[in-house]
Amino acid sequence: MSDPIKHECGIALLRLKKPLQFYLEKYGTAFYGLNKMYLLMEKQHNRGQDGAGLANIKFDVEPGQRYISRYRSIDQQPIQDIFKHVNKRFNEIEDEDPKLLKDINYLKLNAGFTGELFLGHLRYGTFGRNSIESCHPFLRQNNWKTRNLIVAGNFNLTNNDELFEVLLKLGQHPKEKADTVTVLEKIGHFLDEENSELYNQYKPEGYSNRDVYNLIAQNLDIQKILKRSSEVWDGGYAICGLLGHGDAFVLRDPNGIRPTFYYEDDEIVVVTSERPAIQTAFNVAIEDVKELTPGHAIIIKKDGDVSIKEVNPTREIKQCSFERIYFARPGDKDIYAERKNLGRNLVQDTLKQIDGSIDDAVFTYIPNSAEVSFFGLMKGLEKHHNQLKFEEIKAKGSNISDEELQAILAKRARVEKIAIKDTKLRTFISQDDGRDDLVAHVYDITYGTVRKGEDNLVVIDDSIVRGTTLKKSILRILDRLGPKRIVVVSSAPQIRYPDCYGIDMARMGDFIAFEAAITLLKENGKEHIIDEVYQKCKQNESIKKEEAVNHVKEIYAPFTADEISAKIAKLLTPEGINAEVRIVYQSIENLHKAIPNHTGDWYFTGNYPTAGGNKVVNKAFINYVEGIAERPY
Repeated sequence: MSDPIKHECGIALLRLKKPLQFYLEKYGTAFYGLNKMYLLMEKQHNRGQDGAGLANIKFDVEPGQRYISRYRSIDQQPIQDIFKHVNKRFNEIEDEDPKLLKDINYLKLNAGFTGELFLGHLRYGTFGRNSIESCHPFLRQNNWKTRNLIVAGNFNLTNNDELFEVLLKLGQHPKEKADTVTVLEKIGHFLDEENSELYNQYKPEGYSNRDVYNLIAQNLDIQKILKRSSEVWDGGYAICGLLGHGDAFVLRDPNGIRPTFYYEDDEIVVVTSERPAIQTAFNVAIEDVKELTPGHAIIIKKDGDVSIKEVNPTREIKQCSFERIYFARPGDKDIYAERKNLGRNLVQDTLKQIDGSIDDAVFTYIPNSAEVSFFGLMKGLEKHHNQLKFEEIKAKGSNISDEELQAILAKRARVEKIAIKDTKLRTFISQDDGRDDLVAHVYDITYGTVRKGEDNLVVIDDSIVRGTTLKKSILRILDRLGPKRIVVVSSAPQIRYPDCYGIDMARMGDFIAFEAAITLLKENGKEHIIDEVYQKCKQNESIKKEEAVNHVKEIYAPFTADEISAKIAKLLTPEGINAEVRIVYQSIENLHKAIPNHTGDWYFTGNYPTAGGNKVVNKAFINYVEGIAERPY
């Protein structure tokens, strides 16, 4: 994506089901779990580069010994920083006596991160502060092992204000209003209640306090705790939790908005945001990695029992389509095929914009993440081109000469690597005038690839959200090559509405499609619609979220998608360039043909999967009209 969109987080939970001595003997290292966690986090580093965190719990340690380790980093390379910190202690032990690195008892007594249960997190800072305090995992501490709680997740809740008020009514005093803190304290509250209920059940039966605590650890009802905690959550989430004594869970939202995959064998249980991370780290087949059912939790008890339990009834499945278009790595078998289909489905619309003349066009992609969609587009063009060549040969019949035949068969769509991102260039100037000049040089171009004044240049991108990078940088750079026309093709549809489930797309004014619709309303004497929608949204502020409807759809209703695309092209055309600029977006229909199993499309259609989404979009429009630059949830 040429626009710098920060987005979903990544999770990695790993439970070693055997004693650590088993992994030392089988794999030759006491750090089997740590090594796998490094792989799981690195293979998902695309999901978060603003910060990371790692937590670990040791089983069965004696009172007075530390059994929880946690380290978080907002370093420029946070994953490497975490494991450098963790390995520092092991390096010290190696200097002391290398044999101690194979002494499990010594390691558990003298080094952190040598336990059986791991939780890793990768974070993108959106509207939250990009500080250590904002990094997961979060920790809720207590002297009772069974009341210690570690939480990390990939989630956003739309009704955090409502949940915060619930905590206040429970008598709590949360230190922040952030949804991560709200979730931590909500689960923590019902974890405390479950502990108290079990204590009151076993203590009158004559058990000693130590025996009571052991019984509590064995019989904590995680499913019940999660049911009570999440019954009014509205949003998309994959929330992981570790309890101090060794139980663990991952809970997925009922609509399946956030992705969650797991794998289990007799040695490990692992849960991640992306399937290929598990396949790569543990060398397992794709069919062995399962997707967690929406509304369900995978619950891993300290004794190794693993179960999948319903926490909330599964609702209409609305898995995030942006996950498939852009966020997840393309190494997943299905995602790779879907992205190729996205490109293939754009063939006819692209041909219209170049007047059907493949011979007078050069095709490329920006940025690298659009490469797979580009392959799909080129496969589709090749098929179309072959049909044209077939018809041309057939029309000439038996009179065709060898030279003519060879000339026809030699025709190919021209593919070039036009733009290369200069990753070493940093825009260190903060003032707008100087910074814009530097931004225009972030990409290097390949001169001599386009016939000046003759060729159309077709560039495919994952998505066009704000269009800022296109206008300030990419289009100016491409114009230096002298194309007759620049056609920017988006593998995703027009982004028209805010996301409130994990992506940094929250303000209406940030969307070029919204700006285009507003401009068209003003140009066509329909400015009154803006005020009418504003009044309806204001009236919605006082109603329950379950009664809210998305009034912002009325902003787009008077215009076709093609009309909005044409206006976007005009808005994004920089002053002073010579080439004509055209924009092609994926249609909603073709999006669902390419990605049939991930129908979550609210940022394109405004059809939010939860009631809170409609409340959020109306609030976002109010903020736009009133000039408030804050997140609407």
